[in-house]
Amino acid sequence: MIIERAEQPDWLSNAYLVAEGPGGSGVLVDGNGVVEPLLQQVERDGIAITHVILTHSHADHVVDVEELAERFGVSVLAHEATAADLGEGLVDESLADGTVVRSGDLEIEAIHTPGHAAGHLALLFDGTDCLTADVLFKGTVGGTRAPSATGFEDLKGSIMDRLMKLPADTRLHPGHVEATTVGEEWESNPFIRIWRGLDDEGTDTCRVGGDETEATLVLWAPDYDGTNKAWVRFGSGEDAIVGGSQVRR
Repeated sequence: MIIERAEQPDWLSNAYLVAEGPGGSGVLVDGNGVVEPLLQQVERDGIAITHVILTHSHADHVVDVEELAERFGVSVLAHEATAADLGEGLVDESLADGTVVRSGDLEIEAIHTPGHAAGHLALLFDGTDCLTADVLFKGTVGGTRAPSATGFEDLKGSIMDRLMKLPADTRLHPGHVEATTVGEEWESNPFIRIWRGLDDEGTDTCRVGGDETEATLVLWAPDYDGTNKAWVRFGSGEDAIVGGSQVRR
């Protein structure tokens, strides 16, 4: 199986080519405006693109998607909530949780993983490699206050009840920067370690957002882009995952 990514240098968002192998069928996943290396590989290896699949609706993952689909004469697939976010006409077919798409002999299972976005999908390829998009990254997790986010409990459930239930050697390919594995995240991801009860929650207070809302800083952790990400708990009891730039410690 071929799995190649192109990383956008400013947003660090990934677009992917996943294919059976040279001369086989494959799909393009997401668009970030810098997919030319992937398209060159499609040409060089004689890959037959059968679908363009979207993981979610955020702008850094849907650049030029319509043009990609038109180039290969294929359908755009996404969750129905993603289709609604993007407006009429872009998504041709909807994917529900558990839907299996085939590209030649390549089997792609859609896993609904809300939290970061209502229509967020992870994509499991042949049971060995999972594109997790913006729910789970190497060493961190997705935010829960992005457009169309459905909140902390959904994000936690998507990670702990869906992605962490995959075999430990499953390779995870996130929506930003480099790959990891289920086993690596199970052992070392600081958010997962707290959810597993291995590490204690923090108790420091902080201020969040422009309104300087007071909250408890449950976790302050590195983010994929060299900054930080915070798990905060507000006085109402609501938890959220936010960018470190929104937190005043």
